[in-house]
Amino acid sequence: MKVGIGVFWLLCFWLLVLLFDCCIFCSSGGLARELAGPGVAVGNDSIGLSLFLDEMLNSGGVSSPPIGTANIGGCDASFLCGEEISVFNCIDSSCWGDRDGHEETVYAKCRPLPGAVEDDEESPERGDRTEHKSRSNDKPEKTAAGSPFRVVGEDANELVVRFTSYKPASFYREELIKFLNMDGWQWVDRINPASAFPTDFALLRIEEGSHQKVQEQLERLSFVKDFFPQSRFSRATMAEEEEGDTVPQTTRLETTIAGTDEGVPSRNRKGQYRNRIKRLQNQKAAFAENQQDGTAEMGFLNARQGKMFTVPSNDGNSWGLSWANVSLFNEGRKLLIQRSQITSIFGAEKLWTKGYTGAGVKMAIFDTGVRADHPHFRNIKERTNWTNEDTLNDNLGHGTFVAGVIASQDPQCLGFAPDAEIYAFRVFTDAQVSYTSWFLDAFNYAIAKKINILNLSIGGPDYLDRPFVEKVWEMTANNIIMVSAIGNDGPLYGTLNNPADQSDVIGVGGIDYNDHIASFSSRGMSTWEIPHGYGRLKPDIVAYGRDIIGSKISTGCKSLSGTSVASPVVAGAVCLLASVIPERNRWDVINPASMKQALVEGAARLNGPNMFEQGAGRLDLLESFEILVNYKPRASVIPQSLDFIDCPYFWPFCLQPIYAGAMPVIFNATILNGLGVVGYIEDSPLWLPSDEDGNLLDLRFTFSDVIWPWTGFLGLHMQVRDEGANFEGVIEGNVNFTVVSPPGRGELYSRRSKCTIHVRVKVIPTPIRQKRILWDQFHNVKYPPGYIPRDSLDVRNDILDWHGDHPHTNYHSMFDMLRGAGYFLETLGSPLTCFDARQYGSLLMVDLEDEYHKEEIEKIEHDVKYHGLGLIVFADWYHVETMVKMKFFDDNTRSWWTPVTGGANIPALNELLHPFGIAFSDMILNGPYSVGGERGFYASGTAIAKFPAGGFVHRSIFQDNTRMNSGPILQASIRAEVEAAVLGAVDMGNGRIAVYGDSNCLDSSHMVINCYWLLKKLLEFTSQNIRDSVIFSSPKKLTFPLIEHNIHLPTRRDDVNFSMYSLVLERKLQCKSDARFEVLGSRGYSVGYSDSLYSIYPQRQPMGNDAHDHRILSSLPTATNSSSFSFLQTTNIGHEGNFGLTPKGVEKDDRLAKSAVQARGGSNAVTSFVDENVTEWKMVERNSDNTDHKKKLDLSLAAIGWLNRDELDPQTLLAEP
Repeated sequence: MKVGIGVFWLLCFWLLVLLFDCCIFCSSGGLARELAGPGVAVGNDSIGLSLFLDEMLNSGGVSSPPIGTANIGGCDASFLCGEEISVFNCIDSSCWGDRDGHEETVYAKCRPLPGAVEDDEESPERGDRTEHKSRSNDKPEKTAAGSPFRVVGEDANELVVRFTSYKPASFYREELIKFLNMDGWQWVDRINPASAFPTDFALLRIEEGSHQKVQEQLERLSFVKDFFPQSRFSRATMAEEEEGDTVPQTTRLETTIAGTDEGVPSRNRKGQYRNRIKRLQNQKAAFAENQQDGTAEMGFLNARQGKMFTVPSNDGNSWGLSWANVSLFNEGRKLLIQRSQITSIFGAEKLWTKGYTGAGVKMAIFDTGVRADHPHFRNIKERTNWTNEDTLNDNLGHGTFVAGVIASQDPQCLGFAPDAEIYAFRVFTDAQVSYTSWFLDAFNYAIAKKINILNLSIGGPDYLDRPFVEKVWEMTANNIIMVSAIGNDGPLYGTLNNPADQSDVIGVGGIDYNDHIASFSSRGMSTWEIPHGYGRLKPDIVAYGRDIIGSKISTGCKSLSGTSVASPVVAGAVCLLASVIPERNRWDVINPASMKQALVEGAARLNGPNMFEQGAGRLDLLESFEILVNYKPRASVIPQSLDFIDCPYFWPFCLQPIYAGAMPVIFNATILNGLGVVGYIEDSPLWLPSDEDGNLLDLRFTFSDVIWPWTGFLGLHMQVRDEGANFEGVIEGNVNFTVVSPPGRGELYSRRSKCTIHVRVKVIPTPIRQKRILWDQFHNVKYPPGYIPRDSLDVRNDILDWHGDHPHTNYHSMFDMLRGAGYFLETLGSPLTCFDARQYGSLLMVDLEDEYHKEEIEKIEHDVKYHGLGLIVFADWYHVETMVKMKFFDDNTRSWWTPVTGGANIPALNELLHPFGIAFSDMILNGPYSVGGERGFYASGTAIAKFPAGGFVHRSIFQDNTRMNSGPILQASIRAEVEAAVLGAVDMGNGRIAVYGDSNCLDSSHMVINCYWLLKKLLEFTSQNIRDSVIFSSPKKLTFPLIEHNIHLPTRRDDVNFSMYSLVLERKLQCKSDARFEVLGSRGYSVGYSDSLYSIYPQRQPMGNDAHDHRILSSLPTATNSSSFSFLQTTNIGHEGNFGLTPKGVEKDDRLAKSAVQARGGSNAVTSFVDENVTEWKMVERNSDNTDHKKKLDLSLAAIGWLNRDELDPQTLLAEP
């Protein structure tokens, strides 16, 4: 009896569990909500399509992915449990149903996405609200049944087409209809507040199979600038301490990119973009095929990293990649501080008592919206909705919190500028999704509304997202001060997020209340300029970003952490500071440059953190106030001085003195031009040493041709002259230059500002060769633009190799270790023909992905065998089958992404090492090992397949993941164990070589166990011929050559066009700006170079015709009309040294009439948003102190009129008459 009762209650229990699961399933929207849209929204949880499919497929839940979602009457619909259904079309008029796994027409009923509504409040803002909002991204169409609908999520079939000028959308629609006289495309109407204004882009829907012919036609149209796939931005939701707001699960945040013909991502400009589209039926088959061959799709890696909300974090391990709710605190680790108002900490009350409260300042918040009746805000001026959801409300809480930090009047969570005019731009849905077209329209509308300040708490690693990046330039050119979070990818270096990494944007990092850099805050340097140049100083400033109190969705306050919290702290301070200038001349004084000058010059430098962690330092509101109230337009430089003796702030420069014979030390300073949106450097900067010893420093410069918008770059290239080889001491002096801008309002003459950078460096006698190491930076390939995969396949929360692979980014700990061991590490960002091997003990090649010129291979063989160069190679995995299986389904583009290479380019490395009889295999090995008692760990490394006799080889037993690796999710249960050779060292002629199959132990980003002990022993061998018994034990010596017959040498992928990402393939061999001055612009050193001959290749004179002109630009190819980025012009941003963020054209600005670059046409003219005012700019002579040559520019912009970004070439502003 008791047994029967027990069984009865057990059955009841399981029945309740089953019913509960069913309820959860149905309440969450069935199998998926918005599967054809940007992501999978389950209740308030947003997860990626691939994660959902991966979980369902792996669990046997469905046999094929169900797709089908519509927007009916302004709300989203999908498969919903137990509801009536109505017909609507889907992608290609058919979808995959969940009914027996067969293709069929999808049926669903419209149901709005649920939001987190506090206190069960009903949203009052539906229907015919008078405030601006967009009900849908598309004009409603008709289905076969005649019902209006919008299919959500046809990203791969939508193109953002950018035009060369602003005109009404109707004009461009008619032009496209006229010139694209073909079927296969459809104009998508964008119904939103920006529709009333001219536009510079269109959204086209392309039918399946018509992409190539439509794109070919678009390329021929002169008024088309370029085109890109419609991108999706998604965000991870915030973690919250207080209860009361719904806390959805967090997701990784991605952006769409289209595949190329080879199946690799491409973001190329007009004429280069090719989008590979697979039919959904093929994708379904691919899913089934991958299940059959054991591939486990990449789970949460459903799309590449792109723009994202910077996730409020609790600690350094919270990178916005969690699939559970994130709690801001746990009871064991609460901050030991007394909560206080963030405004009080910065002294905002002192400005309030003076009558400054942000009044008259237009503050835009691009986020999730704000409720109109929220009691914390007294001046919500306008709310606009740019999403496809029919609401203006914030149902998540992120936008409300940001707005509260900026402008709340609630005494429990005060904002900095309570009287600021709040413009709430709802650009993210309740599913935390946005699109490129939404942002572009919202940005255009912000320009039209003459917004003053804009907070953007989003970011991502893709600084080549041209539509977004260039629109940000245009925003700041229109005097909109943009504040953005630097990112939550700390404590890793080289993890700056875009757009905060742009020099015209105020990038904000986070600190805690002890003035320590928050572990979650991303670190610099910028990686745009690598390999030929050097990254810029970012973040600009830091502010408190941990345990900040702000407004909840409807009422009350809560606490959050993250750089997305620190960003509105600075944005609120900027809003308050702007109000201290009288309105009559406020925006003549305040601009993106002058505000950043006030912030960085007023900041308080923190003790301990270096410049790439803290930027200029902690925000000091009152000090910045004093600077602004006394401000006169001027230019300045960030940083204001280069003191390479000041440690730790000027790390890494303060850690390694400079000396004769070294590679140039490059510092990339940022110019802030408070004189005007556009300007230039008059003549060339001059180096003025403080004493005679300063002449030993050979200092040359690269700089922006045109400083625009508001900012430019100044690259300082430092070498010690040969006569200083034995000098030891400190060299000081000043670098002077003059910035010229057009005259201001009512002024007759061009504005000029003299800038001075104080330079102080420590010089030592040239170290002995054995202590000098050269790092090969040139052959590193990083994301963006290609899918360069991570080096360790066990790391699944960071799928891309995007940290720069530089000794000052993710290899910074290795750099510190080498300096502590007495080594001097120099960096080569040019081909291997561009260094003199006789000066170095070892060449260090770590985690390299690029190919090699045949001249490089020949020279390295000669350098090792005859010049005694030591060579150390740290490789990584490369296995074509694994790369193919690592592809992931990007639910933005409805296409597959596949790596363009492995962790390292083993086929290329094998060609480099072939003359020495060394080769790596295609194996993927994991596991711990021991060498002579020293412990190590192999993380997705490769094995040595060939090694010459006489060498020393170490073998160990590892897990072999080569054949059993099913994508990134390794099947541990079926891994085989193999013995493999992983470490080898051998004498080779006059030199020595050491190879190791894994770089994870040197990479700070995802290191398991460091192998610095191994690197030091290898350097002792290759540089000094010191043989440690741990490595050079007799049993490890090879009597015969090692040839592993049972393993394969990897071959290159034949389905990938790697030349799109390579600096070698289809590129000429040339020493770039990072190389020694004597070989600059040449092909470098030949195989047989002697003591008296640096190079037998033709050289270009680095100084040009004027021996006193220190501008490297004068000796290199001149700028072309295709770009204005750097002294070595290229359309591939980031590959050609330091550069200014200046595209081909100078942007429009309604305030530029006051600084002499102006648009033509009235406020209703089709060419511009701005008011009519045409100005003539006559620039006086650009004098040269060293020649009698005079240059004069007499340029009338009235003759040019207003042209869009890529029509007004900045070179025109500098050309001779």
